[in-house]
Amino acid sequence: MDRLFWWIRQTLLVAGGCFFLFFGVHILIAAYRLNDPFDFVMTFFASNLIILISAVLVLGFILRMIKMYKDRGEEVV
Repeated sequence: MDRLFWWIRQTLLVAGGCFFLFFGVHILIAAYRLNDPFDFVMTFFASNLIILISAVLVLGFILRMIKMYKDRGEEVV
């Protein structure tokens, strides 16, 4: 039962990370519509930071899920 909750938690974390990844891309696209150069630079770098952190988290969660899937048959004694 604990493994089921682990998989559900990891799936929700990946979904949350994907949400913020797409949110960062949306902010990046919106940054190009700004007229003020200062606002553009601040929004551009903020969106890139959101994208970078979200992508790394999603990759980490997916790699953790792949490792657990490969090790599912081996019991740790």
